[in-house]
Amino acid sequence: MDKPFSQACINNRGPIADILERVFANKRDILEIGSGTGQHAVWFASKMSHLCWQTSDQLQNHAGICQWLDEYPLPNLLAPISLNVLTDPWPNRSYDGIYSANTAHIMPWKAVVAMFAGVGERLLSSGVFCLYGPMKYRGELDAQSNVQFDRMLQQQFPHQGIREFHDINRLALEAGLVLLEDVAMPANNRFLVWQKV
Repeated sequence: MDKPFSQACINNRGPIADILERVFANKRDILEIGSGTGQHAVWFASKMSHLCWQTSDQLQNHAGICQWLDEYPLPNLLAPISLNVLTDPWPNRSYDGIYSANTAHIMPWKAVVAMFAGVGERLLSSGVFCLYGPMKYRGELDAQSNVQFDRMLQQQFPHQGIREFHDINRLALEAGLVLLEDVAMPANNRFLVWQKV
């Protein structure tokens, strides 16, 4: 099996790490929801050695993640756990940081709802949840590339699509999270940071 690779992970890891190094500065235990190829986990764990980084994804993606972890073994980087937010039990423990990138527009909406509910249950008080990806604002996409991307997602699978920020933030509020930051990122993405109250 060829090791999975995403050029987007290479492109965005620097700007994302700049924020994570700040918002996770006083955190220790991080759960990554949807580790994908595993590239982000390897990079962030290497940059932030004070963090214990728990990878997770659906079972079919574990082999690829483990290839990255095997190539870059780090003492603070943990092998993936199985986490389909709709069907798998969440880890029976709490975290002071949770991170997820490029998941909300791939999951069906009911999974996005389940993800925020799970984050609200597993995040410690004053812990932070970071979500990276494209967003709509009041139904509008401000970049033609995102309009095309949204159309492509929905043509592939009707349950996919770029989400509305206000719908996402409502889920966060229902989960006991308060928005701290909404940062514009390269390639017309956003980085959202909430804190558990």
